[in-house]
Amino acid sequence: MRRFLLGMMLAALAAACVYHQPDKQSIETGDRIPAFVVTMEDGSSLSSGDLLGAPSLLVFFHTTCPDCQRTLPVVQQAYEKYRGKARFVAISRAQGAAEIRSWWQQNGITLPFSAQEDRKVYELFASSRIPRIYIINSEGVIAAAFDDNPCPVFSDLDGVLGGL
Repeated sequence: MRRFLLGMMLAALAAACVYHQPDKQSIETGDRIPAFVVTMEDGSSLSSGDLLGAPSLLVFFHTTCPDCQRTLPVVQQAYEKYRGKARFVAISRAQGAAEIRSWWQQNGITLPFSAQEDRKVYELFASSRIPRIYIINSEGVIAAAFDDNPCPVFSDLDGVLGGL
């Protein structure tokens, strides 16, 4: 019984990371970012148009996803290096603000985030897999895209951001 319950818990965690559709990235390097508007944790509004004029990093995540748990500190490291030179936005995939704030606090994350209770914004970009990271140039074009296969390391993000 204990093994069964452990197996069920592991399956639930995996389901939090992978959306049960074929792995298809809706947008990729060279594509323009889709139009969207989100409310950030501080109550401000952010639109895709706000990401124009400077490089940006957009990450989709869920804090119960093990790959996201490994990747968010890497994004935080890039945020600390490029803050003021690039815009950073973390958007949850179907997760509320209270749970995100708690995980952020426990893990020393200070990235600005938008809690999305559904997958509507996420699905403008992709249909499966998180974390999903898009580095966007100042014209709103995807300069690089990363997912969990493999999860990016700091040098991956630094290499792209440093070249924009």
